[in-house]
Amino acid sequence: MTEKTFYVTTPIYYVNDKPHIGHAYTTIACDVLARFMKLDGYDVKFTTGTDEHGQKVDKAAKDKGIDPQKFTDEVSQSFRDLVRCPSGGGHNLLNCINNDFIRTTEPRHKKAAQALWKRIEDNGYIYKDTYGGWYAIRDEAYYQENELTEKDGKKIAPSGAEVEWVEEESYFFKLSAFQKRLVDFYEAHADFIFPESRRNEVMSFVKGGKDFEEGALKDLSISRTTFDWGVEVPGDSAHVMYVWIDALCNYLTSAGFPDDMDNFTKYWGTQENRKAVHVVGKDILRFHAVYWPAFLMAAELPLPKQIVAHGWWTIEGEKMSKSLGNVISPQELVDNFGLDQLRYFMLRAMPFGNDGDFNRERLAEVVNADLANNIGNLAQRTLSMIQKNCDGKVPEFGEDNTDLLEEVKTILSIDNRNPGSYFSNMRSDSYKHSIGFDMALMDVMAASSRTNEYFAENAPWALKKEGKLDEMGNVLYHTAEAIRRIAIVLQPFCPTAAGKILDQLAVPQNQRMFKHLTDEFALQSGTKLPAPEGVFPRIEK
Repeated sequence: MTEKTFYVTTPIYYVNDKPHIGHAYTTIACDVLARFMKLDGYDVKFTTGTDEHGQKVDKAAKDKGIDPQKFTDEVSQSFRDLVRCPSGGGHNLLNCINNDFIRTTEPRHKKAAQALWKRIEDNGYIYKDTYGGWYAIRDEAYYQENELTEKDGKKIAPSGAEVEWVEEESYFFKLSAFQKRLVDFYEAHADFIFPESRRNEVMSFVKGGKDFEEGALKDLSISRTTFDWGVEVPGDSAHVMYVWIDALCNYLTSAGFPDDMDNFTKYWGTQENRKAVHVVGKDILRFHAVYWPAFLMAAELPLPKQIVAHGWWTIEGEKMSKSLGNVISPQELVDNFGLDQLRYFMLRAMPFGNDGDFNRERLAEVVNADLANNIGNLAQRTLSMIQKNCDGKVPEFGEDNTDLLEEVKTILSIDNRNPGSYFSNMRSDSYKHSIGFDMALMDVMAASSRTNEYFAENAPWALKKEGKLDEMGNVLYHTAEAIRRIAIVLQPFCPTAAGKILDQLAVPQNQRMFKHLTDEFALQSGTKLPAPEGVFPRIEK
């Protein structure tokens, strides 16, 4: 069993609506991270899926006059179409390498959720009582009185959802018993929640303010009797599980809990070697960073390694909403801009964890400057010159007397863990603020810009005119070798285009891992190259 295993998850997406840019963003981020870790030699588990229970789904199905299962089958399909669907039926619009797609209506998940409940109950952290509280159907969450505001005579949750007073018999989870344990855990594991601003929010909520306020965490209602669309509470058919305890359990289900504990340990990890990384939107951070760790502590199961919360997207400066008609589907973005271009822009445009604005003109500017003009043009010019002047073969080379390409090699060296390097920004054990997607891409662009500078300064076209063919070949070789390294590290972000560049350099499929970023696997002189083709067309406004 390999020790180099890595488990990354998207939140499972709620099936009361169709996918939009926010879903695409989270999924692409997880796919980039999964591809990076796989190229870094890890055995990767990458899961996504759909959250299909709860009152919102029950209500939406009834409004349409159809059975909830039929409703979820239809809506879930639009999310399955975004990614790989190992069970079949998906189109993989976003070109993801996920190896599981979980639905909470699957028998394996219901079994896992009930097993989790039973472990928590057997450990004495679940009891039955009557509950009254302010409940938001849209959020599937209760809120405390001091969290609410009033608008037009109605009480409004922090999310903007309307709340109503609900009273019912309920099972409760003793969340209050975990206040100190959670704070102690956060303080002992500063890298558990990213970015730091979100970690501070969670700490403040659990502590009850800046200073520790004992009793700030209230016990949590974790069952419902007012509807039956959910996972049945073990031993009590009148209750279904609160959708969040059901939904959060998906991460355990996908890892093999409770039937395949060897597989579970391999990917989920142990108390001493936690492996799972949850990537979530900031709106669901409390569920993942407070309730979920407490559930796991109560069940005596290992916690995830990290929870990374990202920001929200506005569209052309405005909040995304149906009423404004500015909700953008992933299909529309791919059709209009290209998939690799979209993947690149979404992770280049802002630091992961911050809010960002999706602006079409900005996308075109970034893609044209970075991909078309910089990397794409460099590859096309170099390979075209090799095709025309070197009989279409990797040219002979001599010593590289410049420091420029050595700097490229340093930036993109797998052994470089110094701050500011590609690998220090992407490796999960190196995160300082959040996943450094944007910084890693800046490193790639720095390497490409330096190679362009080298190419321009040494002017192989001028060397050809002067009859200095050996020198021309030397410049073309070192430029092409730099492009090989750039294409290898670009693979997580732009897998199709980077793959095409490596194809045009005749790099074997089994030599495209990060461990191949060394001179040992450099381009071999005399290797026949295919005719070059552009991989990054310009986006016309």
